[in-house]
Amino acid sequence: MKVIFISLDTLRAKNLGCYGYKHPTSPYIDQIANEGVLFTQAYASDIPTEVAHTCIFTGKVGLTTGVVSHGSPSSSLPKDYEWLPTILRKAGFTTAAVDNLYHLKEWFARGYQYYMNTTGKTRWIKGHSINKLAKPWINEHKDEDFFLFLHYWDPHTPYLPPKEYINEFYDFDNNPYDLTNKSMEPAFNHPAYPFFKHHHFDLLENVTDSKYVSALYDAEIRYLDDMLKDLDEYLIKLGIKDDTLLVLFGDHGESLTEHDIYWDHCGLYEATVHVPMIMRWPGKIPEGFKVSNLVQHADLMPTLLEAIGLELPDKLDGKSLWPLILGKKVNHHSEIYLSECAWQAARGIRTNQYKYIETYDAGPFSRPPIELYDILNDPNEETNLSDKLPKQVEKFKKQLNDWVDSKLGSEKDPMNEVLIEEGLPFKRRIEKVLSEYGMTWDEWKADPKREKIDLAINNQS
Repeated sequence: MKVIFISLDTLRAKNLGCYGYKHPTSPYIDQIANEGVLFTQAYASDIPTEVAHTCIFTGKVGLTTGVVSHGSPSSSLPKDYEWLPTILRKAGFTTAAVDNLYHLKEWFARGYQYYMNTTGKTRWIKGHSINKLAKPWINEHKDEDFFLFLHYWDPHTPYLPPKEYINEFYDFDNNPYDLTNKSMEPAFNHPAYPFFKHHHFDLLENVTDSKYVSALYDAEIRYLDDMLKDLDEYLIKLGIKDDTLLVLFGDHGESLTEHDIYWDHCGLYEATVHVPMIMRWPGKIPEGFKVSNLVQHADLMPTLLEAIGLELPDKLDGKSLWPLILGKKVNHHSEIYLSECAWQAARGIRTNQYKYIETYDAGPFSRPPIELYDILNDPNEETNLSDKLPKQVEKFKKQLNDWVDSKLGSEKDPMNEVLIEEGLPFKRRIEKVLSEYGMTWDEWKADPKREKIDLAINNQS
């Protein structure tokens, strides 16, 4: 048996054809979904990348592992922690990764016999480079039982798809650099602008049309789709497609201007926490099947271990998806608990009908302390019902507090520890960028027109 476990970084479910998107971003991903099972309500319980992947490889949410903050130097995972690649290696699988998460935290390299580090001269490596490393390795080990983790970064900022992919998603009768177009102004005037100017906007050559930036995101997905097609055709060529359990998942999504978030993955809104999850295993998983139950990242580990016939570790937060895949009517998750600590610090609950969010530190954003949305009737989360439904808020608040208490026991809340000792990690990144222009966070926040930083930049150029 072979397992190819693929993280599609920053890919939100909403922009895929198999999830109802109207633009042709994902013809091959859609085909894979038709050949296997599509989870329509899959969620990232912990965002963004570092905490999401820790959850995926442990089967435990951040409040269980203690890893709740992305970019925190104090985060750690004990070396004896149950870790999916380590378990599989001990079970006799050849384990490998094409990945660079090791540069975030050392534990992402645990358990692999082969770790192909993709960090190069550019910030994010393109999908063809992932395939260039993965395909020879697959060929060399095609007669073995193996677990291969592939991490594609393509939909992540900066959006720099090959140019030939852009035309399908943007009408160039418009001019993306037209100075009369002011649609980028909300992003340029946002307190997080210094970070994104440095890491994203400066690479897009003075774009003025926000629709063009979102089109670049779609073009990145379309390019990624071709890379997955290239990989899958190689499995067919080697004759191992039918023996391979293929798992595709987004580690988190992306906000494309929704909720005052400009091409980034923060906020516990659907754009960021609703992720694609697809599995294909010819002859073992039914074709064209959709599961509408709430599922989460932590469910992936027990699902893989059950597929292989291995005993599950104790006290997992995830549950095997096999009963759902086989069409059995079972109780799975009645709710998904959500958490973030990067740009903002917040926790929430997603049920089949509602989204409840408590924000503890809004960082560079303006957020009410409590948000409540009726997702069934308000899928874009535009109407906060917290004032209109106080009894529902009280119920969710108690439910969230009880869940946190049940996880912590007598331990301290790791999110509070991060906020007290370090502050929000992405706020520190903004401060680092600002320091290059001789500015402080407070000066920046007090300058809504961003005149000082523009003056500082012009004086340095």
